[in-house]
Amino acid sequence: MNPTSPNSPESACHPSGDSAETVCVLGIGNVLWADEGFGVRCIETLQQRYEFAPHVQLIDGGTQGLYLVQHVQQADRLLIFDAVDYGLAAGELKLVRDEDVPRFMGAKKMSLHQTGFQEVLMLALLTEKYPREVLLIGCQPEEIDDYGGSLRPVVKQALEDALALGLDALRAWGAQPCPRWRPLSDVETVTFSELALGPYESQRPPEDVACRIGDERFMPTREGA
Repeated sequence: MNPTSPNSPESACHPSGDSAETVCVLGIGNVLWADEGFGVRCIETLQQRYEFAPHVQLIDGGTQGLYLVQHVQQADRLLIFDAVDYGLAAGELKLVRDEDVPRFMGAKKMSLHQTGFQEVLMLALLTEKYPREVLLIGCQPEEIDDYGGSLRPVVKQALEDALALGLDALRAWGAQPCPRWRPLSDVETVTFSELALGPYESQRPPEDVACRIGDERFMPTREGA
């Protein structure tokens, strides 16, 4: 079936001809540091499960910091997923909105990416190109000092609740999420296929041979070393 034909599931979910405001969905963090990857895993899962209207952009923001400013400035509505240290119980979610978001992003910085993204939001405010609506869905991490580690079970469970909250907001913003009916190709995925959650977890070396100063899968090697 042609995905752009009038009778295709994609056309049924996303009727053409409607002008809509830009919606940006952004996951930030570092998947190599356990729960620090929460935001990126949210974006990865959201894209795997759903399709959205053409005016919706899903972005793996990683740790890009100021390089993300153009996406924030161009968005009318911005949804952010991130691991944020609120001092709450591990896995607990907190929703922050609009002008309060920059303050909460810098409440207790866990890593340099939060410093950089807080600056992105402040720059957008200063240039008067701040989205009309911003929603931060933050999750309290359990463990971030585990290089090559993955989400802890309590945070992985919280991811499902975070996605449900995010989808509610996206529906209200006219993002038109609908279940994905065709699989993603490698060129369509917002995250690198090598770092997808399944392979990333299954290929991790066992505890007795793991390199605790870093994950050997992602460390450069030299010939003969």
